[in-house]
Amino acid sequence: MAGMSTMNISLPHDMKDFVDRQVTERGYGTSSEFLRDLIRREQDRQQMRQLLFDGAASPRAGEVDAAYFDALRAKARGTARSTRKTRS
Repeated sequence: MAGMSTMNISLPHDMKDFVDRQVTERGYGTSSEFLRDLIRREQDRQQMRQLLFDGAASPRAGEVDAAYFDALRAKARGTARSTRKTRS
Protein backbone atom coordinates (compact mmCIF):
# COMPACT_ATOMS: atom_id res chain seq x y z
CA MET A 1 0.00 0.00 0.00
CA ALA A 2 1.26 3.44 -0.85
CA GLY A 3 2.12 5.75 2.01
CA MET A 4 2.46 2.97 4.56
CA SER A 5 5.46 2.33 6.72
CA THR A 6 6.31 -0.53 9.03
CA MET A 7 6.38 -0.40 12.81
CA ASN A 8 7.27 -3.30 15.05
CA ILE A 9 5.66 -3.38 18.48
CA SER A 10 6.68 -5.64 21.35
CA LEU A 11 3.87 -6.70 23.67
CA PRO A 12 3.81 -8.82 26.81
CA HIS A 13 2.14 -12.20 26.27
CA ASP A 14 -1.12 -11.22 27.95
CA MET A 15 -1.49 -8.16 25.71
CA LYS A 16 -0.64 -10.14 22.57
CA ASP A 17 -3.22 -12.75 23.56
CA PHE A 18 -5.78 -9.96 24.03
CA VAL A 19 -5.02 -8.53 20.57
CA ASP A 20 -5.23 -11.99 19.00
CA ARG A 21 -8.63 -12.58 20.66
CA GLN A 22 -9.92 -9.22 19.44
CA VAL A 23 -8.80 -9.97 15.89
CA THR A 24 -10.66 -13.28 15.96
CA GLU A 25 -13.77 -12.19 17.86
CA ARG A 26 -14.29 -8.86 16.13
CA GLY A 27 -13.54 -10.00 12.60
CA TYR A 28 -10.34 -8.11 11.89
CA GLY A 29 -8.14 -9.66 9.22
CA THR A 30 -4.89 -8.98 11.05
CA SER A 31 -3.58 -7.51 14.26
CA SER A 32 -2.45 -4.50 12.20
CA GLU A 33 -6.07 -3.81 11.20
CA PHE A 34 -7.11 -3.96 14.85
CA LEU A 35 -4.34 -1.58 15.92
CA ARG A 36 -5.10 0.84 13.07
CA ASP A 37 -8.74 0.88 14.20
CA LEU A 38 -7.67 1.62 17.80
CA ILE A 39 -5.45 4.46 16.60
CA ARG A 40 -8.22 5.93 14.41
CA ARG A 41 -10.61 5.82 17.37
CA GLU A 42 -8.05 7.57 19.57
CA GLN A 43 -7.54 10.23 16.90
CA ASP A 44 -11.32 10.74 16.75
CA ARG A 45 -11.50 10.93 20.56
CA GLN A 46 -8.76 13.54 20.68
CA GLN A 47 -10.41 15.57 17.92
CA MET A 48 -13.75 15.48 19.77
CA ARG A 49 -12.02 16.49 23.00
CA GLN A 50 -10.41 19.46 21.25
CA LEU A 51 -13.75 20.50 19.74
CA LEU A 52 -15.32 20.38 23.21
CA PHE A 53 -12.51 22.50 24.67
CA ASP A 54 -12.78 24.96 21.78
CA GLY A 55 -16.54 25.17 22.26
CA ALA A 56 -16.19 25.70 26.00
CA ALA A 57 -13.69 28.51 25.38
CA SER A 58 -15.80 30.22 22.70
CA PRO A 59 -18.01 33.20 23.48
CA ARG A 60 -21.61 32.54 24.38
CA ALA A 61 -23.83 32.79 21.29
CA GLY A 62 -27.27 32.79 22.88
CA GLU A 63 -29.61 31.14 25.31
CA VAL A 64 -30.05 27.39 25.29
CA ASP A 65 -33.59 26.99 26.51
CA ALA A 66 -36.72 25.05 25.58
CA ALA A 67 -37.29 27.23 22.51
CA TYR A 68 -33.77 26.52 21.28
CA PHE A 69 -34.31 22.76 21.55
CA ASP A 70 -37.75 23.01 19.93
CA ALA A 71 -36.18 24.80 16.94
CA LEU A 72 -33.39 22.24 16.80
CA ARG A 73 -35.91 19.36 16.79
CA ALA A 74 -37.93 21.05 14.05
CA LYS A 75 -34.80 21.52 11.97
CA ALA A 76 -33.83 17.87 12.48
CA ARG A 77 -37.32 16.70 11.48
CA GLY A 78 -37.13 18.87 8.37
CA THR A 79 -33.76 17.39 7.46
CA ALA A 80 -35.07 13.87 8.01
CA ARG A 81 -38.07 14.56 5.76
CA SER A 82 -35.96 16.08 2.99
CA THR A 83 -33.55 13.13 3.17
CA ARG A 84 -36.42 10.65 2.81
CA LYS A 85 -37.81 12.56 -0.17
CA THR A 86 -34.49 12.54 -2.01
CA ARG A 87 -34.06 8.80 -1.46
CA SER A 88 -37.49 7.92 -2.86
